[in-house]
Amino acid sequence: MKYPIITLLLSIFSFGQVQKEQLNLMPWPKEIKVNSGNFILNKDFKININGASSDRVYKAASKFLRRLDGRTGTFFNQGFITQNNEFPGANFQISVKNVASLNLNRDESYQLSVSEDKINLTANTDIGAIYGLETLLQLLQNNSKTYYFPLISINDNPRFKWRGLMIDAARRFQPIEVIKRNLDAMAAVKMNVFHWHLVDDQGWRIEMKNLKQLHEKASDGLYYTQEEIKNVVKYASDLGIMVVPEIDVPGHASAILTAFPEIGSTPNFKYSVERNAGIFTPTLDPSNPKTYTILEKIFDEVCPLFPSDIFHIGGDENEGKEWDANPKIQEFKKSKNLKTNHDLQTYFTMKLVPMLKKHHKKLMGWEEIMTNEMSKEAIIHAWKGPNEGKPAGESLAQAAKNGYKTVLSNGFYIDLVLGVENHYLTEPINEKFNLNKSEIENILGGEATMWSELASPLTIDSRIWPRTAAIAERLWSDVSVKDVKDMKRRLSSVSVRLEELGITHLRNKGVILRNISNNQNTSAVEEFSKICEPLKLYSRNKGGTEYQMYSPLTLFADACTPDASDAVLFNDLVNEFTNNKTNETVKSQILEFLKKWKNNHSELVKLNENAPIIGSFLPLSKSLNDISTQLIYKLENNSNYNPELANKLWIECNSKEYADVELGIAESLKKLITFI
Repeated sequence: MKYPIITLLLSIFSFGQVQKEQLNLMPWPKEIKVNSGNFILNKDFKININGASSDRVYKAASKFLRRLDGRTGTFFNQGFITQNNEFPGANFQISVKNVASLNLNRDESYQLSVSEDKINLTANTDIGAIYGLETLLQLLQNNSKTYYFPLISINDNPRFKWRGLMIDAARRFQPIEVIKRNLDAMAAVKMNVFHWHLVDDQGWRIEMKNLKQLHEKASDGLYYTQEEIKNVVKYASDLGIMVVPEIDVPGHASAILTAFPEIGSTPNFKYSVERNAGIFTPTLDPSNPKTYTILEKIFDEVCPLFPSDIFHIGGDENEGKEWDANPKIQEFKKSKNLKTNHDLQTYFTMKLVPMLKKHHKKLMGWEEIMTNEMSKEAIIHAWKGPNEGKPAGESLAQAAKNGYKTVLSNGFYIDLVLGVENHYLTEPINEKFNLNKSEIENILGGEATMWSELASPLTIDSRIWPRTAAIAERLWSDVSVKDVKDMKRRLSSVSVRLEELGITHLRNKGVILRNISNNQNTSAVEEFSKICEPLKLYSRNKGGTEYQMYSPLTLFADACTPDASDAVLFNDLVNEFTNNKTNETVKSQILEFLKKWKNNHSELVKLNENAPIIGSFLPLSKSLNDISTQLIYKLENNSNYNPELANKLWIECNSKEYADVELGIAESLKKLITFI
């Protein structure tokens, strides 16, 4: 075979053998073998597709070329791929056997092999081929002169069928561009279900042609037109992603009842769209025939917008207070021999089953819908955990034992802004529940949940990514893939690469910092943000009333993220030092951090003269300044060290009363104080 001159020249460059441990693949493939040698990229690199004709693969391959071109600046000769066998002699051959349907039973496997002069990607379906393209893109390597792929063979398929992300567009409306860029990011890490939470107390987000009152009275003008919804569904389909919509009933009904108060459980009550976060009493009346008439009209109009065979009806957090207070509903319960509100809700939910079945859809709901009378065709979405008084994974295991297909979200609540390790080590199949083979097969997978009470279009990407990529790996890769340190190494690369898809989790931080600094130099605020994290576990929004659904999310807590970068580094250093106090290099690095934070406080004080928002977190910086001074004294054996003062200052640092953030280094500071 004759090679272009540029390829011959590049072949003389020295390439170090790429080791498997150096690759930045995420999710990690099922089987992988790295061989000696490289496939060198040049402008004549071309793709040829054969087998089943698939628009999905044409679009994915064209996008792959543009992303690869963008990373390498190679100026490939090939433009767009629109048909099969356009370049039979191309050095990248993609073979597709079948076009997949968007359901949970599709084949998502692929085989990828790279030799010195050819790349072969083979898949049983076009969706498997799309995943193989993402893997190849992640394999890209470079030296000082060129870009190349290591010689490799990969055989890959997912562990779980359901690898989902839920975005809540009801609490805070998320524009179409937010949804689309997150769909692109999902596809990049092989996630396949987009759960679109469209209706809740805080808003109805779907344009209705026949029941216009819903979007006209209950959306604040913020809703998706039906054409926009169809466009998103098509966009997701091209990426191999199934869209599952959610309309939450019978609770979380403030928005619906704003439009149709007559089907509410409190007669003659004037319902209104909710502005706060939390659990509210407005609930649909299950005894009123008109309730089901309206719901059937809703499903008749909304179901055709979503080709997926699954429809999520919510069903969570209905406390039944309105039902208890309504004598007519209580009499209805007795007449139907329904002993509890849970039984009444099951009666209500079962009335929805035929409405959805008419449109060839299965009903899915949060775990509260699971009772002895619930249809076994329903899919149970497990979400409760230790914070709700249940052992982690218990609801999922119980649903599986009861014969339901089930999906796990407990442990994957990314809106809690917990560190990535918490999510990565959440195992869907918990051995302590002793599930048999058929029960394990009932576990479809898992789903990251992004509730939006504290997430705006400006900040939502930083609350989803990059942690969700680690969740994607947990749901795709083998259970044995659980090395946290290696995951974090790979995640740092994946995080940056998500930017080429339009994800704003990194770039939008600068927007917020400029706002906080009042368009002054942002370096001091950025330095402080590297050790601060948003308050976790919903403690930022006290009682659900500190932030309304229109409150600003442009403050310091919104610029901060879980796994604050310098906090991670500092915590590792302190752990190393407390295990070996003779390590002078580590000690010196710790001192460097402490001195930097002292100097940074002085800069924040100067900025605050013309940036009032800085005043909200300046006391926390002052506490850190003071405790850093004490710890510098201690580490340098200075007699000015005062252990009682240091401990008092630590308590101030850890009070969590400053600008809705906490120090990600708090426990490490405590270790240094108590360390002898």
